[in-house]
Amino acid sequence: MTVLSTDVEPQISAPTIAIHRLGTREYLDALALQRKVHLDVTQGISGNSLLLLEHPSVYTAGKRTLPAELPTDGTPVIEVDRGGKITWHGVGQLVGYPIVRLSNRHELVGFIREIEAGLIEVCAYFGITSTRISGRSGVWISDDQGARKIAAIGIRVASGVTMHGFALNVDPDLSAFKKIIPCGINDAHVTSMAKELGRAITISEVQPVIEEIISKYLMKVSA
Repeated sequence: MTVLSTDVEPQISAPTIAIHRLGTREYLDALALQRKVHLDVTQGISGNSLLLLEHPSVYTAGKRTLPAELPTDGTPVIEVDRGGKITWHGVGQLVGYPIVRLSNRHELVGFIREIEAGLIEVCAYFGITSTRISGRSGVWISDDQGARKIAAIGIRVASGVTMHGFALNVDPDLSAFKKIIPCGINDAHVTSMAKELGRAITISEVQPVIEEIISKYLMKVSA
């Protein structure tokens, strides 16, 4: 794992993962940055990278979003070219955009499973038992209180290089999810690390753990 400053000048980091700590960025600004880094990785100018940041409150809709899943009050939604459906991003949610060249450029499902495994390990580090649920992407809490999603994943692969990524609910305002059907799933709830732990928890506590663990899993599937 190579840690970079908040600038994003191209740097060769293979076989490690270059970490970019970006603080809070508007979604469209971060999307433009993703596309630049993606192009650099695709062209071999830069090595594999992981962008970590928070977004101000925003709804984004993946390619499979249905009209009935959108906000009913006219709240703006940004349409994006990732997989998955609609979700919300906001302060208190740690977003990670892995931009890596896949060792098997056609193995998208395997890549998603590695991200899920890494996030499950991150949750376990903080004492939260999480899991996968068959037929549903992301990371879940599943117990006698039912199923609730703690992390969402939406990925796109172009030219064998990934973009978009994951969003881990650390301690966001979960009420924002009430305007939508998050990820198109209407029979489950959304949760956060803070809610599951019953205490406040900060991005600064979680981010170093994400950096270490997610980098390890990314290196398993990147070229």
